Amino acid sequence: MLIMPLWKRTTIVLIALWGIAAAMPNMFYARVEAHNDAQAIAEEGGAADPAALAAWPSFLPSNLMNLGLDLRGGAHLLAEVQVADAYAQRMDSLWPEVRDALRDLREQTGAIKREPSNPDVLRVGLSKPEGMPAALEAVRGLTNSVVTLTGAGQSDLDITSEGNTIVIQLSDAEKSATDARTLQQSLEIIRRRVDEVGTREPTIQRQGNDRILIQVPGLGSAAELKAIIGTTAKLTFNPVVSITSNASADPGPRNKLVPDIKGDGTYYIIEETPVVGGEDLTDAQPAFDQNGQPAVNFRFDPSGGRAFGDYTGENIGKPFAIVLDDQVISAPTIQAHITGGSGIITGNFTIEESTQLAVLLRAGALPAKMTFLEERTIGPELGADSIAAGRTAAVIGMIAVVVYMIACYGAFGVMANIALAINIALLLAVLSTIGATMTLPGIAGIVLTMGMAVDANVLIYERIREELREGKAPARAIELGFERAFSSIMDSNVTAIITAIIMFWIGSGPVRGFAISLGIGIFTSMFTAVYVTRLIITLWLNARRPARIIV
Repeated sequence: MLIMPLWKRTTIVLIALWGIAAAMPNMFYARVEAHNDAQAIAEEGGAADPAALAAWPSFLPSNLMNLGLDLRGGAHLLAEVQVADAYAQRMDSLWPEVRDALRDLREQTGAIKREPSNPDVLRVGLSKPEGMPAALEAVRGLTNSVVTLTGAGQSDLDITSEGNTIVIQLSDAEKSATDARTLQQSLEIIRRRVDEVGTREPTIQRQGNDRILIQVPGLGSAAELKAIIGTTAKLTFNPVVSITSNASADPGPRNKLVPDIKGDGTYYIIEETPVVGGEDLTDAQPAFDQNGQPAVNFRFDPSGGRAFGDYTGENIGKPFAIVLDDQVISAPTIQAHITGGSGIITGNFTIEESTQLAVLLRAGALPAKMTFLEERTIGPELGADSIAAGRTAAVIGMIAVVVYMIACYGAFGVMANIALAINIALLLAVLSTIGATMTLPGIAGIVLTMGMAVDANVLIYERIREELREGKAPARAIELGFERAFSSIMDSNVTAIITAIIMFWIGSGPVRGFAISLGIGIFTSMFTAVYVTRLIITLWLNARRPARIIV
């Protein structure tokens, strides 16, 4: 007779029952997914479909595994970030600081002006060359140390002189740091924009030095994904120099000509350097203006709010332009000093347009433009084919394992197969609970787990056979079989866990999906092989009390 404490038997049974219940929603994926979507709408106060809410009992678990791009279909983009754009933006923002730093040196430097140059270089001309040493000293006071481990101690700016011109550009260390920041900022902004539209489990990751991979399961097309993330959504507030209907008008130095977003032939000549930019926005929400028309409320951070308030206080009665992606969406006249760092963007918006604009502004402006090198739309029918193929592979693998175990171990093989079924249920339950994304490699990990699960049973059963051959009683042979096989099972699974951790750490995308399925499967297979199988054998042995057993 084998003895197993009641608390241990109860715990094993409860865990097995939880696994079966938590894995069950995946057998009714479409129904449960519709129920979850309707429930989310209801929780937000919307009008949910009663039929969808009733499609799945609310007292049952409803967590699902998220299906990856290869199973669900969706959109795939590979984008290249134009990191050099960030250099030009840095030079544009540096010019007012340089101008202010040289303001008190006018007697030595004479008049100063920004000279034409490449976008990533700032050239400042002096009318009095003899003031160059003092000017260089003043401008070098604007430098900072590069804040990276590799560039620590180096200056972020290279400042030199050519005749009566100061030449300023980013140092190599700062360019490297800027590239890293630009990529990271782009990743975060893209992730926020995609999350705003409610897609499930997108894959957004860096590839190489200047590329980003974006995969969004369940999205209709690559064009739809580009519409969400493709625009830089660059918002600026610029002083208006003049308004014209001439599309080829010369804007003059340090100015630019931009059209009205309405496309009515109106063009604005605005100063190139903005008063404040979208990067200073902290919030943007769709709203309605005083006339009941769709608009967007916005709020700046403290520094942006001060700059905006100072400008409006000094330019009452003058127009200024709200520019989005080089198009003027509104050009109101400043009526009063605007304090508090908040305002409203009005225009001929529809409700959908104001909502989309608020999403883009709230997510932030991309720090640089992106070029799409690769775009694919994977239809749901391809995903359905992949699911069917994966299901077929899993069923074939399951049947092969079941037949082998029964052929080799008879009744004990049946017990191992019951434990194997519980193992698969537990694996699916854990994947659903943590919201893991299932891909084709993940299915391969599940199929591999089946073999690993019965491998532990094979070790146990072979050890029991050895004990029986030495003349041990059935109960004692079973007890020793489990005890002495445990070290071998532990050793093999520890090495497999280390392999899964390494794959997850250095891998990406599909490799990580395989590593997650494999890693979780190792723990569930150990539990079912060592504990569930032992519980089944214990119950059988204590009920039948056979004089001899055949393993």
